[in-house]
Amino acid sequence: MEKFTVLEGVAAPMRVINVDTDMIIPKQYLKTIKRTGLGKGLFSEQRYKDDGSENPDFVLNKPAYRKSKILVAGDNFGCGSSREHAPWALADYGIRCVISTAFGDIFYNNCFKNGLLPIRVSPEDLEKLFDDAERGANSTLTVDLEKQEIRGPDGGVVKFEIDPFRKHCLLNGLDDIGLTQQKQGKIASYEQKTHEARPWA
Repeated sequence: MEKFTVLEGVAAPMRVINVDTDMIIPKQYLKTIKRTGLGKGLFSEQRYKDDGSENPDFVLNKPAYRKSKILVAGDNFGCGSSREHAPWALADYGIRCVISTAFGDIFYNNCFKNGLLPIRVSPEDLEKLFDDAERGANSTLTVDLEKQEIRGPDGGVVKFEIDPFRKHCLLNGLDDIGLTQQKQGKIASYEQKTHEARPWA
């Protein structure tokens, strides 16, 4: 898993509450178990018209936000059904951080397992970040995980809380497999002792 240390990039404002996982990645894209290629389906029902052309009114289709790495979103982002494809689609598109006042629990947990940082902030701080994100090409934010702060284009700072274990995993690029591999020496030692004690097993 890619490490998350400091992320600097354009933040796209999405002033929509209760964005569920079906809106993030509609059901027709769930046939694959690959983590790549899902970026094209991200918010597809909002990004594209019925004829397949782009919807110019959708934020990620606006020139200033096409390469956004951060999403500033309304309350209760990622609610709805459990689908790991939602963080996969965000990551494949290039978004590594989502900022909101609240998240759906399963989506929130899935983000950490896939190298995305979901940040909870107060409604007041979210409003400040929306103001920053609505500056178009000048809406660059810097997310510093080690310092647990978001720095705005004018030097304003928003602090955030995060579970220390999840912070450690993101900083070191450790998903569940990576955490297990850290214990490879102990696992090998245990298996060797078990084989010596019970060679028939």
